[in-house]
Order: sequence, then structure tokens, then C-alpha cells
Amino acid sequence: MTSVCGHVMSLDFISKFNNWDRVDPVELFTCTTEKKEATPKLRMNHTLAQEARGCDFLVLWLDCDKEGENICFEVINAVEGFLRRSVTVPDVVWRAHFSAITDKDIKEAMANLGKPNENEARSVDARQELDLRIGCAFTRYQTKFFQGKYGDLDASLISYGPCQTPTLGFCVQRHDEIQTFKPEPYWVLQVVVKTSEGREVSLEWDRVRCFEKEIAQMFLMQAKEFKETFCSKVSVKEKAKQRPQALNTVELMRVASSGLGMGPHHAMQIAERLYTQGYISYPRTETTHYPENFDLIGTLKQQQSSSEWGAEVRELLAKGINKPRKGTDVGDHPPITPMRSASQSELDGDAWRLYDYITRHFIGTLSQDCKYLSTTATFDMGSESFSCTGKTLLDPGYTVVMHWQALGKNETVPNFVEGQIYEVQDARLAECQTSPPDHLTESELITLMEKHGIGTDASIPVHINNICVRNYVSLGSGRRLIPTTLGTVLVHGYQKIDPELVLPTMRSAVEEQLNLIAAGRADFNAVLHHTTEIFKLKFQYFVKNIEGMDNLFEVSFSPIATTGKAHSRCGKCRRYMKYIQTKPSRLHCAHCDETLNLPQNGNIRIYKELRCPLDDFELLSWSAGNKGRSYPFCPYCYNNAPFRDMKKGMGCNSCTHPNCSQGMYSLGVSTCSECDGVMVLDPSSAPKWKLGCNKCDIIVHIFEDAHKITVEEATCDCGAQLVKVEYREDRSRLPKEATESTGCLFCFVDFIPLVEKHRAITRTVSNRAPRGRGGGGGGGRGRSKGKARPPKDKMAQLAAYFV
Repeated sequence: MTSVCGHVMSLDFISKFNNWDRVDPVELFTCTTEKKEATPKLRMNHTLAQEARGCDFLVLWLDCDKEGENICFEVINAVEGFLRRSVTVPDVVWRAHFSAITDKDIKEAMANLGKPNENEARSVDARQELDLRIGCAFTRYQTKFFQGKYGDLDASLISYGPCQTPTLGFCVQRHDEIQTFKPEPYWVLQVVVKTSEGREVSLEWDRVRCFEKEIAQMFLMQAKEFKETFCSKVSVKEKAKQRPQALNTVELMRVASSGLGMGPHHAMQIAERLYTQGYISYPRTETTHYPENFDLIGTLKQQQSSSEWGAEVRELLAKGINKPRKGTDVGDHPPITPMRSASQSELDGDAWRLYDYITRHFIGTLSQDCKYLSTTATFDMGSESFSCTGKTLLDPGYTVVMHWQALGKNETVPNFVEGQIYEVQDARLAECQTSPPDHLTESELITLMEKHGIGTDASIPVHINNICVRNYVSLGSGRRLIPTTLGTVLVHGYQKIDPELVLPTMRSAVEEQLNLIAAGRADFNAVLHHTTEIFKLKFQYFVKNIEGMDNLFEVSFSPIATTGKAHSRCGKCRRYMKYIQTKPSRLHCAHCDETLNLPQNGNIRIYKELRCPLDDFELLSWSAGNKGRSYPFCPYCYNNAPFRDMKKGMGCNSCTHPNCSQGMYSLGVSTCSECDGVMVLDPSSAPKWKLGCNKCDIIVHIFEDAHKITVEEATCDCGAQLVKVEYREDRSRLPKEATESTGCLFCFVDFIPLVEKHRAITRTVSNRAPRGRGGGGGGGRGRSKGKARPPKDKMAQLAAYFV
């Protein structure tokens, strides 16, 4: 028995098409793609292959939806050739269908094994490829185009997504309705009558409102002629407030946002955790109808000892449950239900609130409807009619447990008698104004997305989260989504060039095609080719007419040349470049008309006014704070890797220049104990000196308050470079207050108390024990884990550099 962690494989372009600077985005519609391990560090393919050795059968227990079917075939491909028999033999591979992690569900699934559905898996492959090609092509083009022209966009990525963009379109459409709304005055005739008990009651005008003031004044004059009003009719009807249908994912997200104040993305993360802990059934389902064989009584009995709703459950069991309302059976998973009892002490705040709602909703589906009497009294005053409506509770039904839906105390109506005359206390006109709609709430947006077929129950929260984190909308009070300037301009730009890029109709049509693949009624390659060609033509038209969107950007954002402040010198023209701090932070040389990206989410400053020996640009340093990573870097090399063994986005701590005083060969001390990186001294960190791995987040604090630290040519027996430390006389931390000493950071006894290893604050702390000597580098730079040492001979270094 083993597990996976989400998708085993992910789809990507082959490596040469991942360079934004060298690849025309239109090529992404036709270029070669490949499946890569989704998380290489997990080595999931290797693990699955090892587990499969010597096994006769493969039983797949993945989520029972399309994504789960897709992962089934990823697992099959990983174990092919390692099982005793071929996966193509009919009785080797089996599929378990289950909805909860309980004894009953697991045993029933094992007793009724089926086969994985290849058509559903292929529909997911098609969606992944279409989203990759379409999203990357548009995103790369518009990101490079607009970030190269405007300096205050405040977004590190200007992304397009076939689902994400229509989602944003809904928010902007409502925003536009608010902006263009023109309030209009209207008048309401208000009449107050006095009951026989002396209570004053306000009646509702049957005309509701009048938009002409003169006509409204006429109605008022007529009403003022009457000192009494006649109750012409009192109607009493028994009505019911229906109990809820069984709970599915979309409804759970809606309630979490509108009622519990949780974002849909956060709510689904909590629901997934409750599921894996066995508290609820599988939380991703579109079904709102309990299967015929669902054990409603058994599930309900688990809750009868609860201190929160146990009394209601026991009473419901004694009276007998009500047959649940008929919902929709999509055929994926049963509705979301509690699978075992829990108390508030077992679960933390948000987890308990979500579990509390799911359980109360389940109990509510088995309870009686809420029954009440609806009383309407009608009054006549000349030609005008007025009414008063109220409710009288008969049976609270399901609202006992779902108390937030109970009838309000002020909804009852006075005891009016038909045919009786009542005194008119007051008649007046109230002047009001029509008001614009509010911005969409997350709950309303989820409803629109479901209605128009944008996203799935699994991806809806992801799309909403994306438009928030990418600065297209901000979250207002009441979890309302307010479009930013960038989000608004983007949508208006799409509408100006090609409205279909932002309308939900395109995505709905694609989803229909994908559903046909899943049902085995459409050819995978035909759908893929047809849809890709349509979006390729749309992309080419978009590029050709980008000026239409650019005109809107010009009005809302500042040109990059006028943004930012003078910072460091350009290595080409020796003029000062502008430092643009808004996301993504960049350097811009107005003279060379060149923009250079910088490391994000940290502090950038000039580094000792030193220059890069390769291109003459002034060096900068990036720091995430005293407890975080930091390193010096050349802004030009950061964007244009100077050597083949370097990648774009590397600092001086990864530079293989043979004799640069800031490079890896000059300041590297040892290999990292956690990865294959090198621990490099960061001179910019003084006086809180530290080494940092140039690949992972391991950092080593050393010799605080030291005056100077240098990496020596000599090496220790453990393979690490020796380090020389110098202190000022009044600040020495060395034994006997020595002012300087040389030795190995990880072996020299005098140094060990002054060396402290930990992870940078940007990552989660690991519980893994450190490898290597002294809890530090764990071996020499190049020697540990079988790596060759870098050449110490200068001529050999130069030879390697030129090769």
C-alpha cells in the first residue's frame, strides 16, 4: 500500500520552449510538449516502481472524479514493466470507487472493483494541454509587452487563462454597471394605521413606488382625505420553507464565503483536511442526491451523543427521519456528509465551523420542512390598496438545527379582522433613490461560474484565488470582489480587441467538447487540434491589434521611463538606471531602452559600488532580512546567464567566473548538507555574517560582529575551505579574546560555538537531522556525495572558464 501526492506527472513544453526571450509565443500553440514529474523531489515514479516489484495486481484508490481517473493512468504508466505481469492483461489493473474513508466504504469498494475510465482521463489531458498552450502564449506576450512599457502595474505576471479571465470578466462587468449607474429619484406612499390594541403598523403600497413626483403628490392628497381605512380581506395560508437538498461542493463554497467568512480556496483546503482525517466524506462532488443504498440512519446515529446537536438528532430518530428532497445525481460522489462525530475540542477554529455547518446541513436534509402561516391583510383607501404581511410559526422543522434560517421574531402580523375599519395615523411621501448593485461577492461569483460552466467544482476556488493574488481584484468588506485598475483595463482591452476572449461562452463550448471526450463521443486529437487552431487565430489577431489595449494602459499607467528613482549605473552607457519598486521590481535604463528583472520579495541595495568584471554593471545585493537568504548579484548576469552551467536568475553565489572576488569559487566554503548546492559566504551580510546555500534555503550564521572574514585557499581534512576571521580588540568572541584565527567552520573547536545553522525564514522548518560534521556543511565543496572538487590551480580554472 502506498500513496501519491496529487498528480504524478505534469505537462510542460520541452526545455527550449521555456525561454521567454528566445521563443515567439505563437510557437507555443504547435510546439512539442512532454510529461514531467510534477514534484521531482518526491521521486514518485521511482517509489511507485519500487513498490510494484513482485506484485501481481494493481488496485487504484484515487479520487472518483476525472482528475482521479487521470492520476490512475499516471500510476499505471509508472509501474508498467515492474509488475509481475503486464498492465495490459485484463485482470491485472483494478479501480476502487469510494466516497469516504470508513470501514464500510472501503470494504464495499474492494468487493466491487471496476476498471479505470480512459476517456475521462483523456479529457483531463486535453484540458491540461489547452490551458497550457493558450494560457502561456497570451501570458508571455502581454507580460513582456506591458511590463516593458509601464512601471507601475504592480503585478509580477499579467496572466491570461481560459477560465481565469472570464471569471475576472464577471467582476468587471458588475463594476462597470456600478460606474455607469445613474440614480433616479422615486416616491413611496407610506400609510400608518392603528390596531385595536393601539399598535401602529406601517402598510405597504400596492403600487410599490412612483417615479413622477406630481403624480405621487396626487396619490398623497387622495390618501389624506381618509381618516380611516377598511380591511377588505384577510387571507391565511399554510406555507413551508423547504429543507435543504444534500450538500455538494459549490453550495459548500457559497455558504463558506457568505455565511462563514472563508474564501472558497481556504474552505476547500480545510474540507480536504477534514476528509483525510475521516471526519467528512469526499468534499469534491457535484451530486445533490443521496444514493438509494446510502445509510442515512447509521450516519445520523453517529451524531446522537454530540453535545451540540445530539438532542435534536435523538428526537429526529425517535420521530423517524423525513425522506430527503430529490436532487441531481451526476454519478461522481455522494453528497458531502459527516462520517464520524467530532467535538469543538478536536478541531481548530475554521475546521470546526466548517464541520459544524456540514453536520447541521446533513441533519437538516433529514428533518421536516419549516411550516408557518402566512397572513396578508388588504386595506382599501379610495382607489388605492395597501397590505400588511406576516408569518406565524407552526413547526420549526429543520430550522431547529439550522438556526440561522429560522423565522425572525418581528415577522408576525397584528390580528387584523376582515371588514373592520381602522384609524389612519399618518400618510406621507418618502423620497428615495434607485441605488446601483453592489460588487459581486465570492458567493455570487461562484453561482455565475457554475451557471456558465466556467471551471469545475475543484478548479472554481483556484480561479477566484488567482484573480486575487495576481492583483486583478481586491477583497472588500462582505467578501466582495472589487476590480483593480489593472483588472479593469485588461478586461476592457479584451473587449475592445476580441470580446470572446473574456466572455464565458468560449470556455463553455470547450467544456462541452471535453465532456464529449469523457463520454467517449468525441475524438481526443480532433478536439485538441480544432480548439488549438481557433485560439491560435485569436492570438494572432490579438497581437496584431494590441494597440487597442495599449491605448487603455496609457491612460491608467505611467511609462516606465518616468517611473522609479535613480539607482545604479548601467554597464553599457554608464548612466544611472531607474529602480522601479512596484511589482515586479525592475531596473530600467532609459538611454539603452532596456529593462532588467530583479529578485523579488526582498530589499535591493547597491553593493559596495563594485562592478561585475564581465559586463561592468554595478553589483547589487538582495536580502530577505537578517534571518533570511541574501546574496550579491549583477543585474545583467541575473537576466543573461554568462556561462552554460548557470541559469537565468542566479546571483554571484552561483557564478563560476574563475577569479571574480564575489563568485562561487572565491567565497564557496563547503557543499550543502541538504542538497547539491554550495555554501557561499555572503560579504553583504556583515556584521551579522552568514553562509547561504546557492540552491536551497539553508543558511549558517557565523562570527557575529566580526570585522572581516575571508575564505582561504587551504582546505580541511573534511574537504571544507578554511576560513579566517578577524575581530576588533573590543568585540572579539574568540577564546582568550584573540583578534584573529583560521580554521574549519565545522571541525575547529574554537569555531563551533560561533556557528549556527538553520533554515531561512521564507520556508518551513524541517525536522530532518543535519548530515555532515559539526552540523554544518557536511563535507568539502565538491568532495561530499561523490562530486569532483573545483580546480584550485588558477590556470586550470581559466581553462575551464574558456571551455
